[in-house]
Amino acid sequence: MTKYFSTLAAVVALSAILSTNANAAGGVRIIANPSVKADSISAEELKSVFLEERNSLGDGSRVEPVISKGGVAHEVFVKQYLGKSESDLQNYYRSLVFTGKGSMPKTVGSDTEIAAYVARTRGAIGYVSADTATEGVKTLSILDMENDGSRKLITRIEPVYPTTLHSNHIGGVVRLKVTIASNGSVESVELLGGNPILGESAMIAVKKWVYASGPRIKTEVSIPFDPEK
Repeated sequence: MTKYFSTLAAVVALSAILSTNANAAGGVRIIANPSVKADSISAEELKSVFLEERNSLGDGSRVEPVISKGGVAHEVFVKQYLGKSESDLQNYYRSLVFTGKGSMPKTVGSDTEIAAYVARTRGAIGYVSADTATEGVKTLSILDMENDGSRKLITRIEPVYPTTLHSNHIGGVVRLKVTIASNGSVESVELLGGNPILGESAMIAVKKWVYASGPRIKTEVSIPFDPEK
C-alpha cells in the first residue's frame, strides 16, 4: 500500500510539472516600447522583424528586435513564431553578419532583462513569458496566427457616417481587429484605433460582413471616414 501511494504521489507531481510547463509554453507575450504606434502585429510582420528582413511595421513604426539567450519563452517563440530551431536561428544570424546583410540582434539574458530593455529603448520589440512583469511597455496582439492567408470578402456593408461628425469635418481611419469564423461570418470585432464614435459605426457595419468559407482567422481591417466625400 505504501508503495502504491508513493507511485501515485510521483504521478501527481509529474503531472503538475508537465502542466506547469505546458502553461508556460503557451504564454508568450509580444511587447513593445510605447513609442511603437501599432497595437497589433501580424505573424508575418513579427517573423520578418526578428529575421531582420524589415525594420518597420505597416503603420510606419520603426522597430528593433531584442532576443533572449534562452529559456522557455525563447524556445516557444523561436519555434512557433520564427519556425526555426535554436541552432538554425543562430546560423541564420551568423550568415547575415558574414554576408554583410545584417547584424546580430540585441541579446540579453532573461525575460526580465528583455522587458527592461524594451521599456527604456525607443522602438524596441521583444517577447516574454506571460507571468513576466512588464511595466513601461505595451503588449501587441498577434493577428493571423491561425492562418496567414487572406479571406475573400463577399458582402461588404458600408458604415453610417454620423451626421454631426461629418458636418464638422471630423474623420480619420478606424482600425479594427476582426475574427472571421470558418463559415465566413464575422465572429467578433474589436476597436484597435481611431475615433470611438466612428469606431462604433464601423464595428456595427463590419459585423454584417460575409467572407468566403475557410479556416478561422483573425485579421486587421482599416476603414476610412473622409469628411470631404
